[in-house]
Amino acid sequence: MKILGLDPGLGTTGWGLVEADGNRLRHLANGQVKTDAKEALPQRLSHLALQIDALIKDHDPDCAAVEEIFVNKNPQSTLKLAQARGALLAVCAQGGIEVGEYAARLVKKSVVGVGNAEKRQVHDMVKVLMPGIKIAGSDAADALAVAITHAHHAASRARGL
Repeated sequence: MKILGLDPGLGTTGWGLVEADGNRLRHLANGQVKTDAKEALPQRLSHLALQIDALIKDHDPDCAAVEEIFVNKNPQSTLKLAQARGALLAVCAQGGIEVGEYAARLVKKSVVGVGNAEKRQVHDMVKVLMPGIKIAGSDAADALAVAITHAHHAASRARGL
């Protein structure tokens, strides 16, 4: 099963592609999509959607996994994050891809073992789980962690747990 993990953001969206065979994981690719902060919101969302659509067409994932929104102290930041996330969900739906959604605490618990893990711990564990890979940045590492979480949950569902 090929899983596209997405860490949404209006400025930078991380993506990571892994292949899962039961509990075995294989890194396929990762990267970041950046938008121009000088552009108007509709153009930024369109750019983000077009780039993720191209990724889906190029890599043909079986499913996607997206991190849920956490509420920021700044309502404007939360709203922009929600809009970017909505664009990602819409692109996945248009591509006919089923999407799993995971809270940040669940991603941390799935990858590190504790829900209150630091971002650095998550990134380090991604490198342990996929040795030797080059990660395009922290957003890409987060996206890989989301994909890993989805793989673990899919394997558990397959075993009836």
